[in-house]
Parts: sequence; C-alpha cells; structure tokens
Amino acid sequence: MTLGETYVLDGIDRQLLNELQSDCKRSLKEIGASVGLSAPSVMERVRKLENAGIVLGYHALLDARKVGLDISAFIGVSISNPNLLAAFEEWVDSMPQVLECHHVTGSHTLLLKVKTQNTEDLEQLISRVRSMEGVASTETMVVLSTHTERVEVALPAAEPASDTRRRKRSRRRAGTPETPRTTPT
Repeated sequence: MTLGETYVLDGIDRQLLNELQSDCKRSLKEIGASVGLSAPSVMERVRKLENAGIVLGYHALLDARKVGLDISAFIGVSISNPNLLAAFEEWVDSMPQVLECHHVTGSHTLLLKVKTQNTEDLEQLISRVRSMEGVASTETMVVLSTHTERVEVALPAAEPASDTRRRKRSRRRAGTPETPRTTPT
C-alpha cells in the first residue's frame, strides 16, 4: 500500500477496529467472541491492520485535569516564510504541551492544540511560539469547557458488495481479459 492509498476493509476488519478503539485491553478471545473469530484469527487480522499502517499504536486515555493539566487551548500560528515551516514543526515535536499540530487553510498556517497546568504556563508557551523564527502572528483561544472530544475514528460505511463486483468487472474490461467460462456437456 502506498501513501494516499485506501486499505480495503471488510466487515470483520471494521468490527475489529471498532472493538480495538473501544477497549484495546480486552483479550483476543473476548474480541473474537464479539466479531465471530477465534483468538488466533483475531491476532492475524490485527497484525495485518498494524502492518498496513491502519493501527498505529495502543495508548491509555488520561483525564488531563486529574493529572494537573487544567488549561486547554488552540493556538493559530501564521508562518511568514514557507521555508521556515519544517523547522517550526520540528520544534513543535519537542514540546510535550502541544498535543496536535495541523496545517490548515484560513487565516493561520498551523493550528495547535495544547494543554498546560495553568494560564501562566500557557502564557510562557505562547511567548515561546511567538519567539520562533518565521512566526508572524498567533491567535489563542482558551477552552472554557468541552462538550465532545473523541479519539476514535468513525469508520466510513462499507461499500456495497454490488459496487465492489462492478468495479472489479470494469477493471477486467479495462485491460485484463476474463477467463472464458465453459459449461459442462
């Protein structure tokens, strides 16, 4: 599979991914019971999904406030020179307070999601961001409360089987000759 290619998931793959996203600490036997497979079959499929780069890792979800990170914010960052973008992104990778960094459209070049202990730490982080070479401006939005925050990826609906067969047939017509069918006499 190359960059940008979509891995074709069957119904069981989708069920497995949903089960893993819901609770990856469950045993393979429990997950298998949910999707109708044996534990070894679950392991084989999970390995294939990992090797395809679909499953990137397994992590514990933490309540940031309960571990002392009370402030969540989004920082829009405008970079003045595209040649300085890679250096800024490399710096971001070294900052544990930055949870996400997205290259976006609109009035900013990047959008950062950050969590800090308090407003003083947030102010220091903003100052560090502003001091980076190439940063033209920033805009910070402090989160007052969070209604919804998901980490699970909502998988797209499965393609109907008839569309898959139609697509395979059209590929054959486009250059691969079909094997002639014979009927017994």
